[in-house]
Amino acid sequence: MSLARWLHRAMPAAIESGHTPLTVDATEWRELAQDVAAAGGRLLALWGSCHPAGGGTLQAVAVATPRVLFVTVTLPEANVTFAGVEDVFPAAGRLQRAVFDLTGLRSTAHDTRPWLRHAAWPADAFPLAGGAMPPPPERPVDDYAFVRVEGDGVHEIPVGPVHAGIIEPGHFRFSVVGEKVLRLEERLGYVHKGIERRFTELPILEGHRLAARVSGDSAVAFSWAYCEALERMGGTRLPQRAAWLRALALELERIANHLGDLGALGNDAGFAFGLSQFLRLKEHLLRATGQALGQRYLLDFVVPGGTRCDLPAAGAGAIASCLDELEAEVPALRGIYEEHTGLRDRFYGAGTLAPELAARLGVVGLAGRASGQPLDLRLDAPVAPYPELGVVRCLRAEGDVLARVTLRFDELAESLRLARLLLRDLPAGAHLAAAEVPSAGSASVGLIEGWRGPVVIGLEAGPGGSIRRCHPQDPSWHNWPALEHAIIGNIVPDFPLINKSFNLSYSGHDL
Repeated sequence: MSLARWLHRAMPAAIESGHTPLTVDATEWRELAQDVAAAGGRLLALWGSCHPAGGGTLQAVAVATPRVLFVTVTLPEANVTFAGVEDVFPAAGRLQRAVFDLTGLRSTAHDTRPWLRHAAWPADAFPLAGGAMPPPPERPVDDYAFVRVEGDGVHEIPVGPVHAGIIEPGHFRFSVVGEKVLRLEERLGYVHKGIERRFTELPILEGHRLAARVSGDSAVAFSWAYCEALERMGGTRLPQRAAWLRALALELERIANHLGDLGALGNDAGFAFGLSQFLRLKEHLLRATGQALGQRYLLDFVVPGGTRCDLPAAGAGAIASCLDELEAEVPALRGIYEEHTGLRDRFYGAGTLAPELAARLGVVGLAGRASGQPLDLRLDAPVAPYPELGVVRCLRAEGDVLARVTLRFDELAESLRLARLLLRDLPAGAHLAAAEVPSAGSASVGLIEGWRGPVVIGLEAGPGGSIRRCHPQDPSWHNWPALEHAIIGNIVPDFPLINKSFNLSYSGHDL
């Protein structure tokens, strides 16, 4: 069966909108996944839900440009397993393990090691299966079965999960000969925050605030994705000005993160001047954002029906002045980075992820585009106002640290252009409309291209304006496995630089 034949199951209106819901049974799921992959599609999200009467559903979001597929796989029996698709979409491996840890719905995949549980709750308890959770074991034992590499001269270097400074916890197990890395295995999810269960305790019109705090550096992307799903379910008509203000906030978030990363990457290569200059520019941007929109980091700016506040003329002037500064100084700093022999020696060839491997692993976002993977939801599954902005796709093929640094400079320049355009042509009118409460049982997804990559929110309404299920998906789920491959053959001291060039989210895993 081809993908086109699956689409014939959908409602004509859904096909025309580009967002296509599909319901299949457990026996069809693997065939559908194979057909999506054969059509060049990518899996963006995968999660599970339990039903009070038994059984449950597996839900997935895939993009096969220009179409977004929202797939529901029905699992009618309490103990039924669903077909693993980790050989079709490698990123599904960890997602399937997380589904079991949270819901008890198990895949047929070979790797059944716990991913999120970390002995924090009994092995036969599942946070999203309903009911009260039992207390954790008195003496929790968490003997995780890392894959061992055997051979003469091979030894292991464990790093983490506790790191220096304020970085979040993650464990990295290196197998090395001398300083050369033979294998890296990660384990994440050490600070399980209970976010997905907490969503079910909130009114659906307030869930955007929690969504913004899933991964704080992507607050606008997550809250916008949540509101997009909510507004799609309730039929809320977003004012044009609100859409443009959201896009401005998203591009400011992208600019701030790229500035911070470019400074940190210079510092990791021993160039402290780069860190001081880019952090100075980032601070100026955050101050202008706070003056214009009321928050330095826009955790509460995107709300159902629009934005929390409007952009006054003085605020627009503050942002425009900051953009002037950035457009004057960033090109000069780019020239310094490109001409600095020490930086280029550290960046060039380090942490290379070949385009063929990136495609196989399903790498997305900035890391994917630095390895020849063109997906950018601002172009491939856009929400308003992006179809009107003429977004330029930034792409590199070399796949090393230098490519990821260069792509940041390219995307930073493009976001500065977009922010300037959004300010110049910002429509008049209201910035907020009344948001409708969706009917119980309705479900939808929101997709936004955050600075790191595609952010997905799957949302299902419960009775009386409640949330039955909300699943936030950070793009880092797809890209952490790629880091394991990118470090192979490099030396251990280059890991901080390679890791920072991806700059993936720990918090996005600790749901």
